[in-house]
Formats: sequence, C-alpha cells, structure tokens
Amino acid sequence: MIHSSSRGVVIDDYYSSPNYVKRFLYAGRMPQLEDKYPSHVPPTRNITVIGVGDIMLGTNYPSPQYLPPKDGKELLAPVADILRSADLTFANLEGVILTDKGMPKQCSNPSTCYAFKSPDHYAQYLKDAGIDVMSLANNHSGDFGVTGLRNTVMKLDSLGIRFAGRVEFPSKIFEKDGIIYGFAAFAPNSGTMQINDYAKVKQTVKELSEKCDIVIVSFHGGAEGADKTRVTRKTEFYLGENRGNPHEFARVAIDAGADVVFGHGPHVTRAIDIYKGRFIAYSLGNFATYGRFNLSGKLGIAPIVKLNLKSDGEFIDGEIISVKQPGKGGPVLDESRAALNEVINLTRLDFPESELLISPEGKVTRKDAEPAISLNK
Repeated sequence: MIHSSSRGVVIDDYYSSPNYVKRFLYAGRMPQLEDKYPSHVPPTRNITVIGVGDIMLGTNYPSPQYLPPKDGKELLAPVADILRSADLTFANLEGVILTDKGMPKQCSNPSTCYAFKSPDHYAQYLKDAGIDVMSLANNHSGDFGVTGLRNTVMKLDSLGIRFAGRVEFPSKIFEKDGIIYGFAAFAPNSGTMQINDYAKVKQTVKELSEKCDIVIVSFHGGAEGADKTRVTRKTEFYLGENRGNPHEFARVAIDAGADVVFGHGPHVTRAIDIYKGRFIAYSLGNFATYGRFNLSGKLGIAPIVKLNLKSDGEFIDGEIISVKQPGKGGPVLDESRAALNEVINLTRLDFPESELLISPEGKVTRKDAEPAISLNK
C-alpha cells in the first residue's frame, strides 16, 4: 500500500493496477469518466493488429458428434503462428463456452436457428492460438441463457481473453505490452449493445477514445448468406430483422474515435476500406467454424487481416492472408488466395473511390505507397 502523491490518496494495489489507472495517480486521485488519458506510446512505435471472423470450435449440442477430431486441440494449429504474430488479435466468438448441458434458447424455426456451445477447456485453445480479445455481440452469445453467458465470460476472463458487446459489459479497457486498448462491440440482437443506437455507439466509443491509445470496434451486422457479399450502403435485413447499415455504422464509430472497425455476421467475406485514415473490414467471414456451418463456396473462405498502425491508430499498411475450411471446418492456408481475390473484387465494386491498393500477394497499402492493383480502375 502506497500514497500516490503528497495529496495522500492511498492505493492498496498500486503495482498491480493497470497503467491507465497509474497515469492519474500522480495527481492524487483515481481517474474519472470525463478524464482524457495522455498516451505513453512513443509516436515512432507502430502497432500490429489482426482481425479474423467467426470462431466456433465445435459444439457438444445437440450431440458430441459435432466436436472436432482430437478434441479440437489441433483445429487452430495451421494458423496459430500467424495469429500470435500481432500485438493484438481479435475474433468473434460465435457461441458460448459451456461443458454442462444447459438450457438452449427456444427456436421458432429449427431450420434457421442453431445453438452452439463448446466445452470449457476449448477456451484454452483460443488463448494458445493467440486470441486476445473477442466480441460477444452476436446472435449466439445468448444461446444458453444466463448460465452459458456467465460461464463463457468466466472462462475467458480466467485466461486473460478480453471481451465486450453485451449490455452487462459493453466495452473494455485493457493494457498489453504498454499499449492501452479500448474495445467495444455492437449487434442487432437482444442483450447486446445495439448497432442501430447511434447515440450509444457515439458515447461508448468517444469515452474509449479519451482513455485509450488504440480503439477497436466490431459489429455483427448486415444480411447473411452466400449472395450477401456486397456493402449496399443501406440498412440490411435478414429474416425480417434490421441488421443495421454497416457502411453508416463504421463511419459513425470512426467519427466518434474508433481506429479500427471489424465486421462479421454475413458469414462471407466483404470489402475493405479506410475512412479518415482508419481501417474498416466489412465482414471477415467464417474463420474457424466446425461441424454445424455451411462451408460451401464463398461461405468456406475467409481473410486474416493484419494491420500496421501508427501509434495514434492511423492505418499505415496491412496484409490479407487467405484461409479456407475444408470438410467439416477448421482453417488452413489457401494457396489459391480465394478470400484475397474476393476482397480485391468486392472493394473495387463497392468502393471505387477507395484510397486503398491491394497487391496480388495480399499487401494492402494507401495510394501514396508503391504501385499495386488500384481498386478504382
């Protein structure tokens, strides 16, 4: 127990406090909601961030037959080295973590309604593969009610995997390697931070931007299906549900202070873009979804997006690495680069004014960088 300054504020666990708290202790007080946090990240330091799409490593509901071989231990092995290569790696957790039986949600139409839960120890596979932060803002985080959600957050928290997106935990501030990150996630589903509540989106992201070095926002939105690859710049619907306007949402988030926006939900790869120097991926597809997902055609390919950012979050350059899910699922590197080619084509179609260039090898740069494939030709 020490005094933070001559003003006499007593801090019981100063040395275990995160840096974003320590930054204010010199002033003799704890940080307040309205405070703005000075960055300690050197302006010359670049930050690497990886984003991937949906992860569901197998489900023991309705039967253990939907769990992968070797108890799932090797499902992420083909891509783990890549996922561990960034300062921070993001994914969307499409389901809950729950070994126990649990009570599944009630489905009015079983043909379009699924419930996913992976055994408790599968959370360790996420950690071992390098996943740092996950969105719980989707239509599957409530698949097994309060029991499933509580167990999921307990298992993730015990491993140091951060999460956000539910009304119970709308956002998260955390430190890794001296960088203060802010994370928030949004979706149209019950119990999640609402993608269409722009006032709340702005408030949440703005508060993070005032306290953090890098702010990452994810959204679960847009229509679903193999033919829903386009960014329409309009409100999208799926089975009558308003799934938001991903184009508008991304700009609202960036205007409020987001540095990176990662989309998921359509189960296909979509275009990428930058706005005010900040990176947007409109859908990262099915990344590691075993056993219960349709993985045919475009539903079975996905990008790993690796970004190189300035210390203030501005996009410098990046890389798109293509994966595919053969058989029942599990990502492997795709030498045909199908996901990359999809991103190139869709970005050219949906954002002809884009400031991005993408090379045939997957290098993503801005127009003032070396020549590549121009997306506005």
